[in-house]
Amino acid sequence: MPIPRLQLVIFLGVLMTLASGVTGWLAWRLVGVLDLPAPWHGLGLAAVVGWMGLVLAGMVLPRLLGKGPGSDALARVAFANLGLLSFVLTGVVLRDLAWLSWDFFSGIPALAAGAGAAGLDQALRASTVAIVGGSLGLVALGWRNARVTPAVRTVEVPLPGLPAALDGFTIAQLSDVHVGPTIEADWLSPVVLRVNDLRADLVVITGDLVDGSVADLARHVAPLATLESRHGTFFVTGNHEYYSGAPQWVAHLATLGVRPLMNEHVLLRHGEGRLLLAGVPDHDAARILPAHAPDVGRALAGAPARDATVLLAHQPRSARLAQGHGVDLQLSGHTHGGQLWPWMHLVWLQQPMVAGLQKLGDLLVYTSRGTGYWGPPVRIGAPSEISRLVLRSAPARG
Repeated sequence: MPIPRLQLVIFLGVLMTLASGVTGWLAWRLVGVLDLPAPWHGLGLAAVVGWMGLVLAGMVLPRLLGKGPGSDALARVAFANLGLLSFVLTGVVLRDLAWLSWDFFSGIPALAAGAGAAGLDQALRASTVAIVGGSLGLVALGWRNARVTPAVRTVEVPLPGLPAALDGFTIAQLSDVHVGPTIEADWLSPVVLRVNDLRADLVVITGDLVDGSVADLARHVAPLATLESRHGTFFVTGNHEYYSGAPQWVAHLATLGVRPLMNEHVLLRHGEGRLLLAGVPDHDAARILPAHAPDVGRALAGAPARDATVLLAHQPRSARLAQGHGVDLQLSGHTHGGQLWPWMHLVWLQQPMVAGLQKLGDLLVYTSRGTGYWGPPVRIGAPSEISRLVLRSAPARG
């Protein structure tokens, strides 16, 4: 189901307003401070406007045009420039905060170009060049970090009262792969091979697998059919599935041997141990598809006796919905660990946790930093991962 028209109009309106404001500010704080003569000043302003236009076009047009060599190339260039924009914007903000601090503490006006003590204007111009050059270097480094096959991150998860039969039970988790314009089958295949090398008891995919329709991406998710584990592969939807046709993806993944859990559970018998695996749709799914509203109670309804319960939920904040339902461990993603500095420091404004194993209320939550990436093919300060979770017995709660 496509995004409702009103939501799309509101989103595009907000996006264009923000883009216009950022474009004007960067033109002032990048080109304006350089004090370039004509015609270079005008060309510089045009370059900033064109830069923002390229980013916006690359985010919108590929979705309208559908997947293809041309739209994919546009998306790659645009998203790389989005990463560059992020670093430049951050650099300019930090630089101007430093200049404002100088104004406040020294009494010498420095923020406005052409004002202040001799040498301050030169330093301002030099900092502009350094910000752009440094941002280009960070994009290059971040591109390399994002495009490599993710490393395996092993985390031991202590669960009180876990029986010996489930001690050492391993779960391989993929999350936020974002198969789409810049991630295709040639990138996904080595990931699948690395997961298979783990010989895990269970493989789970915790949402945001795709950015595009089944028609466009079916051949690029095909490697998932070769995932191997003792108890199979399970999937829950993330928010991006609802921009890409969630019902169609749920049906298609089932044909690949990937079982969706849509407010459902399954009991896995592991020797003498009994692990209940449940899954709910994305936290915000009902905004686009009301029938997919997450319901932990429904997911666990009629569940048989078990020794431990693991819940798959794309967003960490779904843990609030799981409180009081007897869930021992929730596996989530969504945050990408922030993906690139400094945004990991702002994720907590929406989510109760950013990455790793933490406790929220009465259950443990493991938040993956993501296997792929969204938008900029760039990772700085938040490496991607294939998560390997090992359940361990811990003393029962008193």
